[in-house]
Amino acid sequence: MFKSLCRSLCAAAAICSVALNGLTSADDHDGYKTVPLRTHSLYQPYLDSDLQSRWFDFGGTTIIRADQYIRITSDRQHQTGWLWSRLPLTATNWEIEFEFRIHGDGHLHGDGFAFWVTKDRATAGPVFGSVNKFEGLGIFFDTYKNNRPGVIFPYVMAMLGDGHTEYDHDTDGKDQELAGCSARGIRDPNQATKAKVTYFQDKFLSLELQYKQPDTWTECFNVKNVTLPTVGYLGFTAQTGELSDNHDIITVSAKNLYNSPSTPNSPGGNKGSAKKKNKGKDVFPDYDDRHVPESGGWGWFFVKLILWVVVIVGGYVGYTLYRAQQRQSRF
Repeated sequence: MFKSLCRSLCAAAAICSVALNGLTSADDHDGYKTVPLRTHSLYQPYLDSDLQSRWFDFGGTTIIRADQYIRITSDRQHQTGWLWSRLPLTATNWEIEFEFRIHGDGHLHGDGFAFWVTKDRATAGPVFGSVNKFEGLGIFFDTYKNNRPGVIFPYVMAMLGDGHTEYDHDTDGKDQELAGCSARGIRDPNQATKAKVTYFQDKFLSLELQYKQPDTWTECFNVKNVTLPTVGYLGFTAQTGELSDNHDIITVSAKNLYNSPSTPNSPGGNKGSAKKKNKGKDVFPDYDDRHVPESGGWGWFFVKLILWVVVIVGGYVGYTLYRAQQRQSRF
């Protein structure tokens, strides 16, 4: 019996150890530890058995093709669609990678779509399908040039909204731009494109694009000293006018980020600031002070659980041996 109990104890300890490693290690990505955020991720077939999404709302002209895409606007004039998370994104540091496709017929097309992390949600408006004077982050994938000399379109730009400043359509947001880049290959009729937005609170905000070749990321911008609202909803919107396009969201993968103790000098960015435009230089200084305390609650919980199991089983074994000795002393 004693050997059997010892084997059971070892097995329980092994299971707890595996669970502990799974929770505390997660994935190691670019010097960070990551934990998936299921509440802000989206994959095929998108909908549950009730033809609803547990974590996202959609509306307007949005069409869901369960095995292929979420089409926010079709290649038709005057459409507005949206896709918004039901729960706010409360992670301090996060990375959101999404796959999208912009395509359509004809030589003229527009207007584009937007990625949002804002205080408000699910309200249609004139800024790529969402409200103007927003508070939070908007990243605009603009495929039609209005009046912005010297810039090649499609153009991707970020704007930090303060709740009062309007986005100027006539100049394609030139005066409201935090940072941006030309990205001619993001509109491709033949293949999808990926984008990855990374945010470390008060440290940096970056955008990488994957459109030139598979598995190769191209940095669009990296801005330091950026602060976003502590509570914001994740959203995607699109809008067409006289010109149109299909704007498809294919997958959304959200992760919580925190530093690994073994990599305190993780690569970040130093490409301008929230008060300065991105100049497009490849500068990657180490942030010695960029250490975000890890969330060790689960790890400590499992350590205590293992100790508790050891104490309980040890006590039971001791009691059993004591009873056996008492029986032998009687005879």
